[in-house]
Amino acid sequence: MYLLPAIDLLDGKAVRLARGDYAAVTVYNEDPVEQACTFKAAGATWLHVVDLDGARSGISTNSPIIERIIAATGLAVEVGGGVRSLETIERLKQAGASRVVIGTKLVTAPDFARAATRRYGDLICAGVDARGGEVAIEGWRAGSGVLATELIEELKAWGVCHLVYTDIARDGMQTGIDAAAYERIAKGAGFPVTASGGISTLDDLRALKALGDTHIEGVITGRALYEGAFTLETALAALSD
Repeated sequence: MYLLPAIDLLDGKAVRLARGDYAAVTVYNEDPVEQACTFKAAGATWLHVVDLDGARSGISTNSPIIERIIAATGLAVEVGGGVRSLETIERLKQAGASRVVIGTKLVTAPDFARAATRRYGDLICAGVDARGGEVAIEGWRAGSGVLATELIEELKAWGVCHLVYTDIARDGMQTGIDAAAYERIAKGAGFPVTASGGISTLDDLRALKALGDTHIEGVITGRALYEGAFTLETALAALSD
């Protein structure tokens, strides 16, 4: 089980949104590359990087920054936001991304998602972001009419073996997590998932660790790190104890 500090990119800056609301933005670092290097210095082995501009518009405008983060840190970097073409996936692969997250297209173009998985295999990760049990798309701005549980149950048949599941209501709010919900999601998927949304204390991390590697592959945390709820060093220790 590994920890993925989150770097969300908006207008070229490292930010966090509250519940996916683009009107509720907090800027944490004007230089995302510097932020990534800070995480590396604190012991990170993975990063979770999201192009919020790309998620909203479908165009990955922050690609140069993502490429610089990968080159500057040498870490395993999971990238999402605006991944809606094979060309984008190929570009991220060539830049050195360790994992590429497909979100909106899981719902709007499942044939694309299946084709991407066939072509790129383990590089591909499904990103399922749910609000009230419904999958949200287009940077969380729209509902899809698709139940998250139903979509997740299809992923394994598509060849997907990585999943980031985000509870939007908790994301960026530091409200704590529902560990049992992630256990149910993992059982529905048939493989371990990466938990995202609401991590607020070391006890949240310990609760996810207690589920074991058969249910939880990784844990994404952002605001809790930026606002000092815990340090990266203590978070890493909580997952390794």
